Amino acid sequence: MKLIALDLDGTLMSPDKTISQENINAIHELQNSGNIVMICSGRAPEDIKALLNKYNLVCPVVGSNGTIVEVDNKIINNITMDKHDVTSIAQILDDLNLPYCFYTNKGIYYPSDWLDKIKKNMEGITNQELNRFTEKPQNSVGVNTFSNYQSLLVDHRIEINKLFILTFTPQVKEKLLSLLKSHSNITLTSSNALNVEIMHKDGHKGIGLRKMAEYYRIPIENTVAIGDNFNDLPMLQCAGYAIAMDNADNEVKKICDFVTLSNSENGVAHALRKLI
Repeated sequence: MKLIALDLDGTLMSPDKTISQENINAIHELQNSGNIVMICSGRAPEDIKALLNKYNLVCPVVGSNGTIVEVDNKIINNITMDKHDVTSIAQILDDLNLPYCFYTNKGIYYPSDWLDKIKKNMEGITNQELNRFTEKPQNSVGVNTFSNYQSLLVDHRIEINKLFILTFTPQVKEKLLSLLKSHSNITLTSSNALNVEIMHKDGHKGIGLRKMAEYYRIPIENTVAIGDNFNDLPMLQCAGYAIAMDNADNEVKKICDFVTLSNSENGVAHALRKLI
């Protein structure tokens, strides 16, 4: 038995944000052979499960970049951020006037002035990027709004798993990363060139894969991970066998054992059938 961890965006999903029938068939073939196929994504668990339901796929889920691990709708691991860290970071983001949202145990919270912040930062970006930025945050399920972060963080019922930030330019991104260097209790990653994602230092996809392997009692050497971007690196480094998409960043490809076809060419199905 093997445990196979699949990223979603840029990996299992095609550029048009759909999952091909070829990839679906390959997943079913693996499952029917007694293997476990899990989804490991930066998206919130609710969003992942809604997507899987759309394609009649049943898989255990690791969401919010490894901070939440779910099997049969039961959370088996949950890594949250310290609210003192979140408060400090949110103030930095407000000072920079950057749009950001909170991934929480109660859904995603994005600011009521999300579009205003985007418009103030939109100079120099392309129309294609603008269309992407002006959409609501990644998750369309369980989306809420907040007026200021203080009102959200004082609610003891809400736990923060991840912050998702749009930076718009490499220069702004570098400035933000520099300002965050003093925070030792967090980990930083990106799912594309112009965003930053922040979790607790123990919250990443590698932890999510390891916790899932422990749950199913599968040795880590019997795990496989497929991904394309920097937030996939911990999972690819943790897995017994690492596969990069052809559309992956070159730094991701360098640490992998195999490079499959791109996400526009059913690269996941190609890799699964060729190697497993």
